[in-house]
This record gives sequence, C-alpha cells and structure tokens, in this order.
Amino acid sequence: MEKLIVKGGTRLKGTIPVSGCKNAVLPIAVAASILGDGVSVLHNVPNLTDVKTLQAVLEGLGATIKLKNSTLYIESINHLEYEAPYDLVRKMRASIYVLGPLVAKLGRAKVSFPGGCAIGPRPIDLHIRGLEGLGAEVNVEEGYIYAQAERLVGTEMNLIGQHGPSVGATANVMMAATLAQGTTVIHGAAREPHISDLAHFLNAMGADIEGIGTPTLTIRGVKQLRGTEHTVISDDIEAGTFIVAGAITRGDVYVEGITPEQIPAISEKLVEAGVELDWDANGVRVTTPHEIQPVDITTAPFPGFPTDMQAQIMGLLCLASGTSVITENVHTDRFIHAAELNRMGANIALDGSKAIIKGTRNLSGAPVMASDLRAGAVLVAAGMAATGETVVSRVYHIDRGYESIEKKLNDVGANITRVNE
Repeated sequence: MEKLIVKGGTRLKGTIPVSGCKNAVLPIAVAASILGDGVSVLHNVPNLTDVKTLQAVLEGLGATIKLKNSTLYIESINHLEYEAPYDLVRKMRASIYVLGPLVAKLGRAKVSFPGGCAIGPRPIDLHIRGLEGLGAEVNVEEGYIYAQAERLVGTEMNLIGQHGPSVGATANVMMAATLAQGTTVIHGAAREPHISDLAHFLNAMGADIEGIGTPTLTIRGVKQLRGTEHTVISDDIEAGTFIVAGAITRGDVYVEGITPEQIPAISEKLVEAGVELDWDANGVRVTTPHEIQPVDITTAPFPGFPTDMQAQIMGLLCLASGTSVITENVHTDRFIHAAELNRMGANIALDGSKAIIKGTRNLSGAPVMASDLRAGAVLVAAGMAATGETVVSRVYHIDRGYESIEKKLNDVGANITRVNE
C-alpha cells in the first residue's frame, strides 16, 4: 500500500493543468459501451483508478476498451451480457450507471449493489423509481438489483429526493429514456456540468434531449444510437482543489482549463474568504494577498456549493482569522476528515450536519489517513501549508479521482513523495 510524504512550508507557483472530468467520463463510457452502435472515441480522459475500474466492469459486460494518451477508444458490444457481478461493481458506486442502459438495450439487467467511499449511505431509490416510471419491473434480492421490461415507455417523473436532485438517478434515467418509446420528461433533474456533458454526448450519438442544464429534461426516444467522438469537459472538482491548494499555501498559481461557469459557488465562497481569482479565457490565476476570512457554507446540488469541495475548503478555513460553519446537506456523514485535520492542529467541532471551524495560525505535520477521495485531497493540501512533515496513508482513495496529483503539485513547487508503506 502506498502513502504520500508531504513536506510543508512550500509556496506553490506556476501553472496547473486540469484533467478531464471523472464524473463525466464514467456515465459517458457506459453510454458509449452499452447504448451506442459502432466505435466511440473520448478525448481528455484522465488516467484514474475509477476509470480503470469502470473499464473492467464494461469489459465484463463484453465491451472492448482501450485508453491511450488520454483518449478512450470504445467498440460497440456484439454480445452484451446483462449481469454486472459483485466482484466488479463493489469497488465503485458509479457502476450503478449500467443499470438503466442494460434494461433499455437488452430488456433486462442484474446489477450488484455498488460500493465506493465510506461517506455514509447513498440510496438508489431514485434510480429504481425512475426505471419503474419507464415501465421496468425492479426487484432487489440477495444484494442484486433485477430489472426487466419488454420495452421502456416514456413518461413524466420527478427525481428530487431527500437532499435535492440526484445526479446518479438523472444520468441513469436519461440514458435509459433515450431508447424508450415516446417522450420522457424529468422534473427536478440534476444540473451539474457533467450531467450536461453526458446529455450533449448522447445527442451527438443521435439522442433527442432538450432542456440541458435546466431542472427539466425532455427526452424523445429514438430507435438507435451510434458511436461518436467527444471531448470530455474539464474536472470542476479537481480545478477547485488546485485553487484551494494555491490559496492555502499563499501561492501564485494559474489553474488552466476551467471556466467560471463550471464552479460558480466555489468561486463565490473563495472570493468571500479573501482569495483573489483573476479569470481569463483559459483559466484562473489564484493569489491570497490578505488574511483568509471566515465564511459560512452550506452544501447543495449545482449550482450550489458542491459536497465534493466541502473537505478542501474546510482545510482552507482551518487557517482563517475567525470561525466558519460548514453545513453538509448532501452527505451528512461526510466529516471523517475533520478528525484528521484536528490531528494537524486544526480546531474543528462537529454538531450533527454542521462543522464549526475555529481558525488557527498554523497547522503542523502529522500522520493522517484518507477516508475518501476528497478527504485525501484536503490532507495533501493541508500538509503543504503545515510546518513539518505530513504522511498521508490510503492514497488509493486519492488515485480514484486525481491524476498524478503529486506530479502536478510538485511541478509548481510542492515537495511530495510517493512511497510504499
């Protein structure tokens, strides 16, 4: 098992390129493999553990996939299997994306309940509700989801759940509805940039989707989708992470390949905290000339502040000149990293879905452990700002969503070494 040794006291300076969006690649690769006839070519694909895991899932279903130099080549499946077994699906929650497309293409699916990060329960009831709305019969038995339908039929539905729109359910139902008979209208659809990217990809394959980027999607079913070529959008969460890394080290970095429209709430809160963001057509320059100011944040579906940036900004607010409050409304158990930051000298108290962060002048290096993907990212960022040495264990979580994180940060002045434990 590998770990990262982060030597603190570094100030980042230079350009950090943003990779392609992992959360867009995963459903797009599913759509290309299962729904499309012919070859699809995806550009700007990051070389991540999650991408490799999904590749294994899709190859288990019969796909032929090759990743070379950030380009993913996907051949249509001639003999598509309908079962995604536990041994493949258990590693990553996004494997649930195969459910809707399998039912749409084959009329049946058997998919194991998925695994993923330890950040609390993330039920799939909206996925099931959406497919049942399209006419599928869905049963859950012995850890597997069984779904079947002679032909999916378009309908009108609402996919807002307890914590707002569901990104996963929106993607799953939208993909399934492209081959359904008639028109499907999804109210309360997720609006995240990667959902819009998936919709644009499906339209390029021959789908008929309107309302992209709005809470209401209209999908008119078609008989067939074809392979196509597509460039995946840049990763908004990776960009936000690198912006925080520049700010927490009081650096001067240019985060390349991101637009303000992709991260509106992240930008707003960082500016409120005293971070200066100077945008141009290709990215943003990040500087922090003044004290970091305390801010209050509530996570929410896009265009609100994303739960996937909650950990990273918490690390920055540990060094603010006052008290900040973060309210986690999406994944209420997603505060495991707070204890690890406290090991580094932070002052964070938890009260249910709230984290109260009292700013301190300094953090100090310590042995810490990544509990999930974004928790690992904040520990690396905090380690760069801390005095002394921070050792981050369980970096396989980080590798799920950040491509060569230590190389990108070392190229702009960090001192991070990857070693085997």
